[in-house]
Amino acid sequence: MAGHSHAKNIMHRKGKSDAARSKVFSKLAREITVAAKMGMPDPAFNARLRLAVTNARAQSMPKDNIDRAIKKAQGSDGENYDEIRYEGYGPGGVAVIVEALTDNRNRTASNVRSYFSKNGGALGETGSVGFMFDRVGEITYPVTAGSEDKVMEAAIEAGADDVESDEDGHYIYTSFEAMAEVSSALDKVLGEAESVKAIWRPQNQTPIDAEKGATLMKLIATLEEDDDVQNVYSNFDMSDEEAAKLAG
Repeated sequence: MAGHSHAKNIMHRKGKSDAARSKVFSKLAREITVAAKMGMPDPAFNARLRLAVTNARAQSMPKDNIDRAIKKAQGSDGENYDEIRYEGYGPGGVAVIVEALTDNRNRTASNVRSYFSKNGGALGETGSVGFMFDRVGEITYPVTAGSEDKVMEAAIEAGADDVESDEDGHYIYTSFEAMAEVSSALDKVLGEAESVKAIWRPQNQTPIDAEKGATLMKLIATLEEDDDVQNVYSNFDMSDEEAAKLAG
């Protein structure tokens, strides 16, 4: 099992409890507010906001919540969030990238550092592991969008670079610059995507056993629990045998 962004979701899927759903909505709302502040408050004229709203809808976020998050960006008393990227190593030398939106840099840095140190890892300098990843676009579709062949054909036609399909869905990869254009082309053939976002995709995988994997999963889950953390990426690779040990 590789540490692509979707494999991460398979290994520790977001819970369906109200508390977990509320946390997901909170993070989506923060991204919408930041996107609206950085450009026009109208998704039609703001590409980042358009993507944020699309992703919120894919998670069944109510329209009122979306509208409220956009309006919050227009208020003079709204919080100002900084975008920060943290990089470090987890158990077994696995590379980890953490993206955060925070209104208190010191708090977030302190929290992230402690999560790494308490779970067999170490926070590094910016750039310490980033060179092991590519910044690309990831367009996600459910299994119901079509067969692997249909999705592959549509992706090639749209100008995508790569496609991965499994029992959880289809993951189409593009260059960061072509993400919006490819997404728009796929829209016409496959319908609206579940999510369209820029991600950090590992160039190579770092093998990890079940013991180290358990600690790594705990680290990633702890990071994702933090309100300031938006995304976590890793380059772990676990064999089916080791994954079975972890599950058992």
